[in-house]
Amino acid sequence: MRARRLIAAASVAVGLVAIAGCRAEPGVAAYVGDHRITEDAVTRLLDELRAEQSTPSASPEQAAPNGLRMPSRNQVVSNLVLLDVCQRIADDKGYQPQQQITADQVGPQLGVPADTAYAERVAELTTCMNSLPAAEPVAPTEQDLVELVTAGKAAGVIPAEVTIQQAAAQLDGDQLRGALGSKKVLAKAVADYQVSVSPRYRPLEIPLLSFAAGQAAVSVPLGEPGSDAVTDVSKPEPEVSESAGAVTP
Repeated sequence: MRARRLIAAASVAVGLVAIAGCRAEPGVAAYVGDHRITEDAVTRLLDELRAEQSTPSASPEQAAPNGLRMPSRNQVVSNLVLLDVCQRIADDKGYQPQQQITADQVGPQLGVPADTAYAERVAELTTCMNSLPAAEPVAPTEQDLVELVTAGKAAGVIPAEVTIQQAAAQLDGDQLRGALGSKKVLAKAVADYQVSVSPRYRPLEIPLLSFAAGQAAVSVPLGEPGSDAVTDVSKPEPEVSESAGAVTP
């Protein structure tokens, strides 16, 4: 079977479960418990990035190397929700970061200037996520594997002629189990912290493992259910690259 590369999401890993009762106030993008992530807060982050598109950087070393890549509004909301959830986990459990990630480090990776608030938020998120202990690996169920193969074919990353049995024999590995473990832990956390997302952003998903081309390999939806879309995809025989978390089967 021809393999495609997977990339472990550097700054994301999150979880979802719907809470009873939908909250949807005008001007609110998402809730984490009683905390409101407002539409205005999201807009301010995006407006600053748009301003950078037309304003020469005073510090060339701060600029994105390949031009500014604007995140989608959904991406901004996802990162803000995950940052809030992660910080609550760390505070409740007393986790401390082993290394402080800076905006200078994440800006070039994101394709945004490091001296922007969005780069700072993602740096905070990455630092927080790195402070969490590794999740206990979870073995995929038969249904997990069926869904992975089905979604992989739909995304064009698993050849149509490959059977479920052929693919499933190669899908189960350390990276997949680790992603499923993170999904389980973070899903519980999001349920405990009562995450709710505005209908405008549903379905909102955060990838834990992605194909190099951008398709989600393992992801966790945020907020109330509203889509039957499969979000878990994987690739056979992953080989982890030490530098960037790349997976090359």
